[in-house]
Amino acid sequence: MKTLFINIKELLQVRETNIDKISGADMAILPKINNAFLLIENNIIAYFGSMENCPKLSDAKIIDATGQVILPTWIDSHTHIVYAGNRIQEFVDRINGLSYEEIANRGGGILNSAKKLNETSEDEIYEQSKLRLEEVMQQGTGGVEIKSGYGLTVEGELKMLRVIKRLKENYPIAIKATFLGAHAFPTDYKENHAAYIDLIINEMLPKIAAENLADYIDAFLETGYFSVEETIKIMEAGKKYGLESKIHVNQFTAINGIKACVENGALSVDHLEIVTDEDIEVLKNSKTMPVALPSCSYFISIPYTPARKMMNNGLALALATDYNPGTTPSGNMNFVVATACIKMKMTPEEAINAATINGAYAMGISDTHGSITKGKKANIILTKPLTSFYQLPYSFGTNLIDKVMIEGKFI
Repeated sequence: MKTLFINIKELLQVRETNIDKISGADMAILPKINNAFLLIENNIIAYFGSMENCPKLSDAKIIDATGQVILPTWIDSHTHIVYAGNRIQEFVDRINGLSYEEIANRGGGILNSAKKLNETSEDEIYEQSKLRLEEVMQQGTGGVEIKSGYGLTVEGELKMLRVIKRLKENYPIAIKATFLGAHAFPTDYKENHAAYIDLIINEMLPKIAAENLADYIDAFLETGYFSVEETIKIMEAGKKYGLESKIHVNQFTAINGIKACVENGALSVDHLEIVTDEDIEVLKNSKTMPVALPSCSYFISIPYTPARKMMNNGLALALATDYNPGTTPSGNMNFVVATACIKMKMTPEEAINAATINGAYAMGISDTHGSITKGKKANIILTKPLTSFYQLPYSFGTNLIDKVMIEGKFI
């Protein structure tokens, strides 16, 4: 099965040789070919180039992409899309002046989602979650990380991770599962943190590993949630089961959490609405990918990750949605890219690099996803006719996607 796209106005993120990630000034460079062709064979990118070198094929389906742009699908490396119900009332409470902390102290927030999840059957959670997954695929996402963390009990966490496993089995999109038992302390353990961490390490982790349910481990490293010392224990326990860390950190406060994450080999540090000069120094020349979640900042009116400062200091940056019922009830990566340009002053080139190749790195799938490279998965976005790819963030409220191809098939 061959598909040949011809007359592509702009073919974006073309990389002859695969690279893991892009940092600093290089993030402003988005390699592209104007008036291009792209050949897909089965589910793999087989060949691409300018139209003057386009092969003549009699056994391929030809798609004329005149005026249209093709780019790799978005890679969303931080989501919580497996959950039950919603938190619409908290949305209204915030409008009426309550803070994130005040809502949490009233039994809202993560504990509210945990209560709903533990009252809902696995099948029902799967049915709700698959609709969200189908929606983000239609919006151009071709790789997604999904976290647990709304169970906060042994059975609740296992239930969430089993739902993620079912989604992996039933959809062509690349999915990675992250165990986030350390999302918040359940009410019963509010005064006994050590006992809950013991439950995570000695009961949850062995059962999760026995069923091979997780790829990564996470914790909410934040004032009022998990301390640096508690998070280090969780990262070390994860390593024993082969789980790399992807940690929530610096959302509201900076407490030297990033240093602990880098020292423990975290694949990514996510949120980073607050970033100190010391944090930037620690991240330099590390393998840890900083991940910004601008639609969370937008939705709950907190600062945006200081992207310009970070990139000017030579750092890499990825973009993700943080799709969750409380602080970002949207998985639309198009909006994330636009918001990064509008509110974080990232150029379209930087934002697209952050949402494709660097997102793939933060998910551990950069060998197969994130760029137009021979041998990579045929996961692409075909836009509607555009003036240029700059229109993607410019027309932020318009759906500019014509078709999405995942694993060589239009969805």
